[in-house]
Amino acid sequence: MPKKKAVKINFESAIQELENLVEQMEQGDITLEQSLENFERGIELTRACQKALQEAEQKVQILTQKQGEETVEDFSGQPNQTEPSAEANE
Repeated sequence: MPKKKAVKINFESAIQELENLVEQMEQGDITLEQSLENFERGIELTRACQKALQEAEQKVQILTQKQGEETVEDFSGQPNQTEPSAEANE
């Protein structure tokens, strides 16, 4: 059985297609074969979306690293401040 070529899918398009597949399946107006095809396609789309999200998360982590140390920043772009430890107050 030949392998399918991986096609880069737009995240938003994949989500929309998933929503459409779910809607079709919930209506119950399709055959068992069509349901299985929709399920298989849904799995493919889900995996593609998960991969896209992982890649985006990696990019964000790379972009927020500074001088080899990771910093967590809020949406305002300011680094999160941690409360001073008890040792610092001594």
